[in-house]
Amino acid sequence: MSKKKIVLAYSGGLDTTVIIPWLKENYDCEVVAVCIDVGQEADWELVRRRALDTGAASCYIVDVKKEYVEDYIWPALKANAVYEDKYLLGTSTARPLIAKTLVQYARKEGASAIAHGATGKGNDQVRFDLGIMAFAPDMEIIAPWRVWDLKSREEEIEYLEKRGLPVPMKRADSYSRDDNLWHISHEGLELEDPSNEPRLDSMLKTTVPPEKAPDKPEYVEIGFEKGVPISVNGEKMDGVSLIQALNKIGGANGVGLADLVENRVVGMKSRGVYETPGGAILYYAHQELEHICLDRQTYAFKQQIALKMSEIIYGGLWFTPLREALSAFVDSTQKTVTGTVKVKLYKGSVSSAGAASPYSLYNASIASFTTGELYNHADAKGFIRLYGLPILVRALMEQS
Repeated sequence: MSKKKIVLAYSGGLDTTVIIPWLKENYDCEVVAVCIDVGQEADWELVRRRALDTGAASCYIVDVKKEYVEDYIWPALKANAVYEDKYLLGTSTARPLIAKTLVQYARKEGASAIAHGATGKGNDQVRFDLGIMAFAPDMEIIAPWRVWDLKSREEEIEYLEKRGLPVPMKRADSYSRDDNLWHISHEGLELEDPSNEPRLDSMLKTTVPPEKAPDKPEYVEIGFEKGVPISVNGEKMDGVSLIQALNKIGGANGVGLADLVENRVVGMKSRGVYETPGGAILYYAHQELEHICLDRQTYAFKQQIALKMSEIIYGGLWFTPLREALSAFVDSTQKTVTGTVKVKLYKGSVSSAGAASPYSLYNASIASFTTGELYNHADAKGFIRLYGLPILVRALMEQS
């Protein structure tokens, strides 16, 4: 009888490196490692060798960067979805795609279970489980952190050392990190006390601390078509290349850092430091373009949608009718969000340096202080009286 086959979402990090031998020790199984490339900085050949050296029967490297950008990042950007005012949903947008891809490879391999390294306290267990359930409701899900006896990252390191297996990190640099094309997150160590200042000099990977950014501002022009970024400084690029280019520019200028104590799906608060340099530039530029292209009521309602979308994405509910319906609404608002936005980057800040669109609703002959043909100042009196009629009626009542 053949052994049980388990597909593991393998990153090459500490958690998933421990999980391979743990699965083999606790299940009579064959482990198939699936490394899903969503743009994280990784030596994939090294990761593959590590998986096999740790006991995996085979290891796949799956490049989904293009799909990640076009089907997950762009919908979040077009919605202006930001969780709790700061978090640009880097991990949150990638997990649904990873879950979907895991199911594809589990079916391909004839596996009976999918395993992942998300902890029992975190958000990712929710995102992975819900994503897997959406495509394989029959599939067993194994999350070792919810059942094993290991209680800390230090114990994980000891677990590998006792078995003579390579440890993929140094003890002094044991932040829990997730990185992809869109962002890098950092948790643990001094961040577990919200009163501590982050050690940015030793923590950051792609972004310089703002005070160490150049003393001169840098200007960047972003081109958009129907809400989707298509060019940087006049050069047309595919989505992956565009984000990579802006990550370098933004990172060099200290842009896109967020230190957030957030509310996790499971109810507790946690603290993370996020690097999203390219994303911060794109969110700012996209919103600037919407300011000139969307009417007041559409923009105001879209702000409400942005809040709901951020909650849906953060909570792992990507593959739901509501998310699909909200994305359809957002897409309908983006038909005229085409044009260019110039931004100024300076020591961690992003500010506007002008926006232009063939669909701009800004009309100088109306907005200018110089009276134009389309606006009669005298019309304002009647408008204000009708607009303020409830105030007037209440004042008359109180006066009497």
